[in-house]
Amino acid sequence: MKALTPKRFAQLFVHLRNGVETAVRLGLPAKEAKTEAPRLLNRPSVKKEIKRLDSSDEQTLAYVKTGLTRLAFGSVNDAVALIFSDEPDPEGIASADLFNISEIKRVKGGGVEIKFFDRQKAMEKLFELDPDLREETKADRFLKALTESARGEFPDCGTDEREDSDEL
Repeated sequence: MKALTPKRFAQLFVHLRNGVETAVRLGLPAKEAKTEAPRLLNRPSVKKEIKRLDSSDEQTLAYVKTGLTRLAFGSVNDAVALIFSDEPDPEGIASADLFNISEIKRVKGGGVEIKFFDRQKAMEKLFELDPDLREETKADRFLKALTESARGEFPDCGTDEREDSDEL
């Protein structure tokens, strides 16, 4: 485990936007994280680092992509454990990764209903934000041309000249 430094705290906080979760992920026990996170967030060096990171547009886009990646590919193990536990302990809940949960309800009869964010929508947004994924490569164009020729489609060629001539 790496040391919990103000700079590391600020960097992870900008990704997660949750002080307690940040402190827990950096190795503090949940009870200690609840008191330590606000203290760290009030430190001038942490505030300065958060402000510096937030002011970078490129960095902000990276954080958005990170969040969408967590939604699209994040584990649901902690949420499933929460569903199957009779009485979840506060320590376990505080250290659980519940980022991809959009809603939790207790239903009549003692059950728990958990709704997750839409993974497919998160992937679509990631696709929209990543120019490397949107850019059509030479291989993509070649494959498209092969597919169209196999179907008999020639959108860029106009009419087939052989149709207009008597020659075969």
